[in-house]
Amino acid sequence: MDKWQRRTAYYLLVLSGIMLTYAVVYDYGMSVYEGEPKTFLHSLQVVVETFTTTGFGSDSPWETPEMNVLVIIMDTTGVVLIFLALPVLVFPTMEDILSTTVPTSVDDDLAGHVLVCTYTDRGDALIAELDAWGVDSVILEPDRDTAVELIEDGYQVINVDPERTEGLEAAGIDRARALVADLSDEVDASIVLAAGEAGHEDLQVVSVVEDPESVPYHRLAGADEVLSPRPLLGQGLASKVTTGLSTELGDAIEIGGDFEIAELPVHSASELVGETLADSGIRERSGVNVIGAWFDGEFHSPPEPETVIDRGTVLLVTGVEEQLQSLKELTLSRVREFRRGETIVVGYGQVGETVAAHLDEAGIPNRVVDLVAGEGVDVVGDALDPEVLQAAGLEDARTVVLSLPDDTTTEFATLVVRDESPETEIVARVTETESVPKMYRAGADYVLSLASVSGRMIASTILEGENVLSIDQQVEVIRTEAPALVGQTLAEVDVRRRTGCTVVGVERDGEVITDLGPSFRVAAGDELIVAGTDAGTNRFTELCC
Repeated sequence: MDKWQRRTAYYLLVLSGIMLTYAVVYDYGMSVYEGEPKTFLHSLQVVVETFTTTGFGSDSPWETPEMNVLVIIMDTTGVVLIFLALPVLVFPTMEDILSTTVPTSVDDDLAGHVLVCTYTDRGDALIAELDAWGVDSVILEPDRDTAVELIEDGYQVINVDPERTEGLEAAGIDRARALVADLSDEVDASIVLAAGEAGHEDLQVVSVVEDPESVPYHRLAGADEVLSPRPLLGQGLASKVTTGLSTELGDAIEIGGDFEIAELPVHSASELVGETLADSGIRERSGVNVIGAWFDGEFHSPPEPETVIDRGTVLLVTGVEEQLQSLKELTLSRVREFRRGETIVVGYGQVGETVAAHLDEAGIPNRVVDLVAGEGVDVVGDALDPEVLQAAGLEDARTVVLSLPDDTTTEFATLVVRDESPETEIVARVTETESVPKMYRAGADYVLSLASVSGRMIASTILEGENVLSIDQQVEVIRTEAPALVGQTLAEVDVRRRTGCTVVGVERDGEVITDLGPSFRVAAGDELIVAGTDAGTNRFTELCC
């Protein structure tokens, strides 16, 4: 029995008791004071008529003051009980009638869908990826209020408990393509166990863990794939530090042969800072093609030639390794100083620990700041306190990596670091994708979103890893056929204007073509390699695939 049912039962019980009591008193008063004995049933009828305001004059007028006082009290009680009934009975009933209907099962004809248990920021990025590839997804949400909000936001949701086999069966698990458990390590294991009982042999069960040490337990529970996005995010952040301190190219994405695509942050003391793209001579000096760029956290493809390169600009470029290497040297500071403590890692959770470990492996001196003392922590204190940052060596630091779990705290920490040390590079992680633009406005130089990394990682797993080529970077690179573009030239298609993406290569008959002019015509069977933001690549797949 739920809360509303209990309140209704209590109200009816109290109402019945009061009416019976008044019936006894009224029956007694009519016999003793009025001298007109009535049956008890008649007395009860008068009380009911009084309480419901449908009539109460059959015995009037009453001659004695005692009976008149009794009738006045009954009238008042009836009105009070009516007003009490509104919030107890009427309002909840009307709310149920007018509220959004929350389904508790999927249509019988739905098949090949992905079950997302339950909704999180990471799940939101995954759902966007799946939608772009034409894969249906259903969120299993046990909380009805949350389910209502998600339905009103346009998601496909059913109100069931994903830890129960009945809930998974209502979600059509016997027809589903995959199940993703992404809530907490303990709950996810329970969902995986339930999926093993209710699922089928072709169902792919993916579990997302917070603690990498939980991986074997989830595999033991029956998960086909166990993913841990935080270490991968830490690796992506660390790579931006290590490549920023050397001329090594780092995480370039190979497109075909030695042709690659890379995103290169422009460091504050680079000779490119302050130059427009047109005047910088990037193409002439390095031979690369600039296919996009982030300016203050906003992606432009293609960027306007008059746009000024500043700190925080991230160039998305294509070329052979030697060309990318040449541009990489241009993006670095004119004079690179290597001094102890030049990298500060703020926050020593899963992400921060991974960052520090990769920096140690690369031989890059670093100091770790965390609120809690422990092995690996060099400075204990609040990173929002300038004195703590100065104690960690901020004055001499080349880079600060912010790996804090809360986006609001990360944003404020960025402001503090930028105010205390304007020339220090800031590399940061955030949880929500929506926080990325705010981080750039606060002064960060490079930002990665856990939601984006997780969404790409899970989507890549479900899509068998063939479509998503980049995971731990700001840019997403996908490989896909585009039947809607067959027979058209790239000029006719105008992919950049329509989607904000760039076709960087085409695989045809086992050979990757990278020399793509406007007159290049897409043929049947071609696989296009497309680069852009998550939203841009999603638009491309929706329009062209």
